[in-house]
Amino acid sequence: MEALYTIALIVVIIIFLSGIRILRPTHRGLVERLGKYHRFAHPGFNWIIPIIDHVYQVNITEQMVDAEPQEIITNDNLNAVVDAQVYFKVKDDEESVKNSQYKVNSVNFQMVNLARTTLRNIIGTMTLKSANSERGRINEDLHKILIQETTNWGIDIVRAELKQIDPPKDVQETMNKIVKAENEKLAAVDFATAAETAADGKKRAAIKEAEGIRQARILAAEGEAGAIQLVNDAANKFFVGNAQLLKRLETLQVSLQNNTKIVVPANAELVNVIGELAGGVLPIRKEK
Repeated sequence: MEALYTIALIVVIIIFLSGIRILRPTHRGLVERLGKYHRFAHPGFNWIIPIIDHVYQVNITEQMVDAEPQEIITNDNLNAVVDAQVYFKVKDDEESVKNSQYKVNSVNFQMVNLARTTLRNIIGTMTLKSANSERGRINEDLHKILIQETTNWGIDIVRAELKQIDPPKDVQETMNKIVKAENEKLAAVDFATAAETAADGKKRAAIKEAEGIRQARILAAEGEAGAIQLVNDAANKFFVGNAQLLKRLETLQVSLQNNTKIVVPANAELVNVIGELAGGVLPIRKEK
């Protein structure tokens, strides 16, 4: 009897241990008993009846599927290679987890095909140029349609992103040439603008320099005019009726300014010599 009890205890322990299921926080479980849904399994410790019960674990974290590159004929009859990525996650409530397993055969597989079909419908009505320039609108339309079509899948479409949209090779080469030509045109315009600015600066500098020279000449002329006026005033005041004496004084001044050599006789006074050059004789004061 003791041996039977021991065997029975071992069997119970084995059955208990084999029925333990541990779920991570990133998963939820669906417990099926004999092929029929039985209950919902939460993260942590769960026990099921071995062989009779079975747990299907469902990942509820955000997942990404690639729609895979495909050729799409645009509205202007060009074959564009298009690829997109869809991010989604299964909602963590019991009903949503059940729907993700019982109302759709394979979420990932059907999400890929749905995204590919939706992209063909959207981009097929657009030209290649508009498709390239309106990627944001394509992402929004794709996201909106995917949400509408997966309402009963128990999932949440986080976002949809257009990964690439490449034109045919010959079209791409032509577009590259156009972009290159446009860049060269802008560079030429910038260079011409810089050269024009430099020339304008030199012009303004030359004008200012010429203006400075003109002002200097005007000031010099005004100075000379003022000096002449002073001479005329002095002549009118001190040499009225004696123009010959004034002329001699002017001649003496010019001679002295031009460093003209004057020979002074040995027995002559310097003052008398200057006076004679000026046309007059100054009285000599004799020392006592």
